[in-house]
Amino acid sequence: MKHGMTYRTNSILVKVCTLFLLSVIPTLVKAQVEISIVKVAVQSKISEEKFIQINGIEHWVTIKGESSKPVILCLHGGPGSPISPYSDNLYKDFENDFIVVQWDQRGTGRTFGKLAPEELTPEYLSENPLTVDLMTDDGIGLTEYLLKHLGKQKIILFGTSWGSVLGVKMAIKRPDLFYAYVGHSQIVNPAIDLEFYTKVYKMAEDKGDKDALEALNAIGKPPYDRARKSGQLFRILKKYERENSIPAPDSWFVVSPAYDNAKDNQHRSDGDDYSFVNFVGDSKLGVSAMSASINLMKDNTDFEIPVYLIQGEEDILTPQEQTAEYFNKIKAPEKEYYLLHHTAHGFNELVLEMQFKIFKSINTM
Repeated sequence: MKHGMTYRTNSILVKVCTLFLLSVIPTLVKAQVEISIVKVAVQSKISEEKFIQINGIEHWVTIKGESSKPVILCLHGGPGSPISPYSDNLYKDFENDFIVVQWDQRGTGRTFGKLAPEELTPEYLSENPLTVDLMTDDGIGLTEYLLKHLGKQKIILFGTSWGSVLGVKMAIKRPDLFYAYVGHSQIVNPAIDLEFYTKVYKMAEDKGDKDALEALNAIGKPPYDRARKSGQLFRILKKYERENSIPAPDSWFVVSPAYDNAKDNQHRSDGDDYSFVNFVGDSKLGVSAMSASINLMKDNTDFEIPVYLIQGEEDILTPQEQTAEYFNKIKAPEKEYYLLHHTAHGFNELVLEMQFKIFKSINTM
């Protein structure tokens, strides 16, 4: 009798345990699957910030986004105005759909800081010239590194202002590396000539801007032999652009905490000065102007990849008339010109929205 009771009791326990396991196993399996999914999601995110050896020096590069998505290489303006300290403010949302690469170009930000002198002297400027060809080769070298490092076939190339010069040069020299070129505030011929000066002078007269007129009279008509004079003209121009356009949100150009320190701030400031002098030239400092070698209308109109240009209607520095003329001369498999109202030379929300729209439309298959 006792054996029968024991058998029935054990049998009941076995059934209870079996039912318990049958009810728990699906939950355990589901939990394991969810954990695996989380791990895969974490592993698919890329967040790299480092120096990379390219063309003889170390360059500061940040790579952030989804590993399975297309790569965008951003070429900043200035020259000497890196986007890396502001990239999280500007492009964080892009990182769900792309891998966003920011690059402190030669002479800029942390790349400049890696080899920066204790003091930015005339001797350093004359002995360390920048050229368009050198920086174009830097960009191509970086692109080749990114393709190998990220396991991609091609990338999307984006250039803004000064970066649009490098973008065109890189796209034409090595079209095999890129899906498409997207230019914003496209530089065509950056020469500071009498026509350019007269246009700004008339704006100052129309506005009754006595301070601007005094400054313009003081620097006189171009050509200029000192970088300081070019800088004064650009400051007046930028003031008028701000008055006639929708600005970027204040939060966009707040320096990220990692870059907001005395060392980085000094390197950005010195790099900006160094790059600007190289761009406009200065006879007293013995620096030739990179801008003098740039005229895309002459020899940079034939593309083997699609080309998309974003133009601000209120852009004075790279005006619509000039970029539209260049666009009309471009030969490419596909091309589009996007004119944005209430937009000047820099970024605002309309510019970033258009960037995203174009990037998403590019065929990367």
